[in-house]
Amino acid sequence: MSKNDTICAVSTASGVGAIAVIRLSGAESHKIALFIFRKKGKQLDINDIEPNKAYYGEIFDPIKDDKPMVDDVLITFFKAPHSYTGEDSVEISCHGSVFIQQKILELLVVRGCRLAKPGEFSKRAFINDKFDLAQAEAVADLIASQNEAEHRIAVNQLKGGFSNELRDLRSKLVDLTSLLELELDFSEEDVEFADRTKLYELLNTALKHIGKLTDSFRMGNAIKNGIPVAIVGETNTGKSTLLNAILGEERAIVSDIEGTTRDTIEETFNIDGLMYRFIDTAGIRETSETIEKIGIERTFKKISEADIVIGMLDGTKSVKKIIEAWKTIVSHVNVLKQKLLIIVNKQDIMDVATMFTLNDDYIDYMKPTFEKNIENYGGYMTDEYCYSITGMDLYDIRELMTFSYISAKNQEDVDGLKQNIHHCTTLPNIDGSTTLVANIRHFEALTHAKESLEQVKKGMDDKLSADLLAQDLRQALYYIGSITGEVTNSEVLGNIFGRFCIGK
Repeated sequence: MSKNDTICAVSTASGVGAIAVIRLSGAESHKIALFIFRKKGKQLDINDIEPNKAYYGEIFDPIKDDKPMVDDVLITFFKAPHSYTGEDSVEISCHGSVFIQQKILELLVVRGCRLAKPGEFSKRAFINDKFDLAQAEAVADLIASQNEAEHRIAVNQLKGGFSNELRDLRSKLVDLTSLLELELDFSEEDVEFADRTKLYELLNTALKHIGKLTDSFRMGNAIKNGIPVAIVGETNTGKSTLLNAILGEERAIVSDIEGTTRDTIEETFNIDGLMYRFIDTAGIRETSETIEKIGIERTFKKISEADIVIGMLDGTKSVKKIIEAWKTIVSHVNVLKQKLLIIVNKQDIMDVATMFTLNDDYIDYMKPTFEKNIENYGGYMTDEYCYSITGMDLYDIRELMTFSYISAKNQEDVDGLKQNIHHCTTLPNIDGSTTLVANIRHFEALTHAKESLEQVKKGMDDKLSADLLAQDLRQALYYIGSITGEVTNSEVLGNIFGRFCIGK
């Protein structure tokens, strides 16, 4: 990318619309725009331009002898550094005809503009210090946001909330690194400028802070890509029928033949402003069929990755078989970290006696299984609540040990299931001060920074020299700086801005 070029692109979505916006940026943008624009009334001279003011006029073709009009437009001029890119910029609002858009671009290119590459306007804004790299990525997230929670995360990052946290953390680590490196200059005098007790306290604070950010990635990523909800159960329990009922369309193949679903099927659906990613999985059963085995292995993998697991049981089976199927599902769910909703399908044709037996006696079957599961994952259970090893209240036992009844085929009580899914979604109160990591690049960088700081801590425990401690601190600084772009390279920038749309 050459900063000397003047670039242009259509910034609105492709296709026909009421209006379209064409954007220019670069040192020659005002001059080039004026060459093909004539103001209604008195002609506009480059010295007469008032920044941030919209002018009404027309785009014309100066190449042709009769200089015909192309379109009526509004044109706005922005003066550096008070523009999105930090350069002289122009925005032309024209009618949304594809022909008009392409004709205006053609006229601009003839006068010396270059067509912009994906994300080049935002890349120039980053290079011109209009925002840092994390904020630049938030621009793309804001454009792509599909629900309120995702929008709030992107807005907070765009406003610099995440960057400010990292900048404060990095500043403290820079001070300590400087003191450690100063010791190296006086190594022969055997002096210590960095208080080891203070360094240890700061390391613990930094590790706790980074740990909080990395721990938030699971939820941030779920909000961004859809909270994963796995629908699991034996073959022919109606999992695919339920997926279709939730989506309101025939997305998955439904058949009476067992083992129809061989692989996972994923679709997103919005419930009360939150995006959920529903995953229909292969039915769990003993099989010798190779492909079906692979599908079942993927089912167990999807269970481990889900935030919410819908355990689906066939209400037409005997109570004994229903409880056995239920135990198989529970054995693969970490109820300390995942929400488990047990539903009994085919209520329209199930034996009423089976329902009464499940309602009256199932707790006797369930409690020992849950106690074993909770102990395996490091928690404990009382008569009323399930607790983590830290003593934090995670589940009301009545909530955990509840069967819901539906008929996926007839769509009976499916709306109630949707509300239960939304009800059991535990989200932080996302406001202007909430920081959630939702970007995999940020998560990886923070993970590496955390590993480097843990090495510093271990080095202090082992009484390592200042130069070795400083080396690991510099690594942590590098990874934290790579998030905001304080340290970066052209390959990273190319990967990030290459995912932006053209014109942004």
